[in-house]
Amino acid sequence: MRPMSDYAKDLQHSGMVARDLDETIDFYTDKLGFELVGIYPNGENRCAFLRLGHLTIETWEGEPAPMRTGAINHWALDAPDIDAAYEHALEMGLNIREDSIQSIPTFWQHGIRYFNVIGPNQETIEFCQIL
Repeated sequence: MRPMSDYAKDLQHSGMVARDLDETIDFYTDKLGFELVGIYPNGENRCAFLRLGHLTIETWEGEPAPMRTGAINHWALDAPDIDAAYEHALEMGLNIREDSIQSIPTFWQHGIRYFNVIGPNQETIEFCQIL
C-alpha cells in the first residue's frame, strides 16, 4: 500500500498553545526574527502564524499551555488533496482522531480543511489543506 507521503508534499507548520499569545508573538518576532504572517479568529480566541525560512509555527490562545519540554501540540503536513489523503488514511487503518475532515473557515484567505492521525507515541500528525 502507498505511504501517506504520497498525499502530502511537505511540512506545513508546527502547532503549539501559547500561554499569552501577544507575548509569544513578540518573542518570536522581536527576539528570534520570525515574521508574523497572520493572526486569525479561532472561535472566541486568536491564532497566529509565525515564519522563519521554511519553519511556520501555528500558535493559539484559549487553552492551557503545557509549560514543559514537549509542548509542541502537532506537526502538520501540507495535503493538497485532503479528501484523497483522508480516504487513504482510512484504507490504511490509521488511528484518525476525527470522524470526518474538519474545517476552520477563518484561517488564511479561504480557510483550511484538515484531519489528525495519532502516531505510536500518541503524537498528533495533522494533514492540512489551505483552501
